[in-house]
Amino acid sequence: MIAYLERLVPETDAEPTPPDGGKGDRPALPDSLGIHGTSLDSCPAIAARDFGGMASARPLALVCPYGSDDVARTVRAAASSAHLTVAARGNGHSINGQAMAHMGLVIDMRCLDPGLFKVIPGGPPDGDLPSVVVSGGALWEEVLVRCLEHGLAPQSYTDYLRLTVGGTLSNAGVSGQAFRHGPQTSNVAEMEVVTGTGEVLVCSEKENSELFFGTLGGLGQFGIITKARILLQPAPDMVRWIRLVYTRFAQFARDAERLIDLPDGGGGSFDYVEGFVFVHGDDPVNGWPTVPFVPDQEFDLTRLPHTAGPVLYCLELALHYRTGDRPCVVDSVVKRLLGGLSYVEGLEFHTDVGYSEFLMRVSHAEQQARASGTWDGPHPWLNLFVSKKSIGDFDRTVFNGILRKGIGGPMLVYPLLRSRWDGRTSVVLPDSDEIFYIVALLRFNQPYPLGPPVEALIAQNHEIIDVCEKNGLDYKLYLPHYESEDEWRRHFGSRGWARFIDRKRRFDPMAILAPGQKIFSRSPW
Repeated sequence: MIAYLERLVPETDAEPTPPDGGKGDRPALPDSLGIHGTSLDSCPAIAARDFGGMASARPLALVCPYGSDDVARTVRAAASSAHLTVAARGNGHSINGQAMAHMGLVIDMRCLDPGLFKVIPGGPPDGDLPSVVVSGGALWEEVLVRCLEHGLAPQSYTDYLRLTVGGTLSNAGVSGQAFRHGPQTSNVAEMEVVTGTGEVLVCSEKENSELFFGTLGGLGQFGIITKARILLQPAPDMVRWIRLVYTRFAQFARDAERLIDLPDGGGGSFDYVEGFVFVHGDDPVNGWPTVPFVPDQEFDLTRLPHTAGPVLYCLELALHYRTGDRPCVVDSVVKRLLGGLSYVEGLEFHTDVGYSEFLMRVSHAEQQARASGTWDGPHPWLNLFVSKKSIGDFDRTVFNGILRKGIGGPMLVYPLLRSRWDGRTSVVLPDSDEIFYIVALLRFNQPYPLGPPVEALIAQNHEIIDVCEKNGLDYKLYLPHYESEDEWRRHFGSRGWARFIDRKRRFDPMAILAPGQKIFSRSPW
């Protein structure tokens, strides 16, 4: 395979001088890194906190690299010390301090190769999809905007696009397109990765494949993604955006599973399938008002049966089309796809928006959250994968039990297909079923005392996990956070943990990378 990842910074053989160990609890920063770094003393303390707002860890320095060789020199400097660790920080959207490094080096990936953008045409002779090479520190929003200039777009997204390419590829990257194209980890052809030994390696399915698959979903444990070649598709112009209301989870789940199992594309299925749970009440944050797209769309309560429970369900769909498509044709496709679904008649909402506007939809919600003050408050979010066999019990015990009054933000739930995920990556899925669900509890509460104490919300998360354990539900945490090796071992399972350990020994033997994940401690093997 041709490596499309050109090096923008000349290589150097110069090795950093080992640090002197420093004094007290603040070790000395090596003064010969040969990189463009900024001491935390002279810059904002941005690297000591994250979006979660629940953890804080002050690094020794915030490093602003110009290229991948600067990243490599930073890692080698840490390796030459007795104590330093390195964390790659994207746009700071970790929840539990995963991108922090206490008294270590934090690399600001947003500084890295900001101008890197190279489209690779697809087509003959191999029939490859078009792709684009971007920096690991690029935001998906930036990638989208640049790709649209070429009439192209990535195949798979996260709901929120102000996340970095390297950050989401280190986890999975999931949204309503994943049922068709898989997560973002299934839509990258090649990466440049700096390992924990300071090597800069290009990897793909065929070249350095163990590093490639290990890094994808690897929580930053095996390497720092400095460049990635992302698969693209022709971009549509418009989106028919639809929301359907359900009173029973079984009907909601049956319809959602039916839609993700339809033939791909060409009007054979929707292009996006998600869903969410909302409270059966008029709360503007948790209830009926969250469903209509615009204020003049009425949520007709008379359509709901008197047997409706404390929570209701909304199936959210999108169909791509071109501006040249006749409206009657789009209407016909939508009518056919909705035929036979069991949503509440009269509680169907739709709107037509530009493709970019649809993908940027969470950015608009961000503006509202910033205005209300909830964006800057703590975010004790909880994300899980739950198997099909267990999702009904999860609905009964969690949505209709623990969370029946809402959480002060979206409660997402929608199905995914295991066959769209590559089992060679480091991502961990539930043990059974082709179909499994993602559950995302995205709290946006006012900071205490205007909102509930963050400790109470964290306790609620623990209660949910305890219920899953006591009821024997088949689930895994997505964006996991554990405090002990035993918990991580259970998360990965015996075979997965053995593979994870083997990859760590190969690519980061001194456990330098991503200390904020709290999987390994810095020490030689």
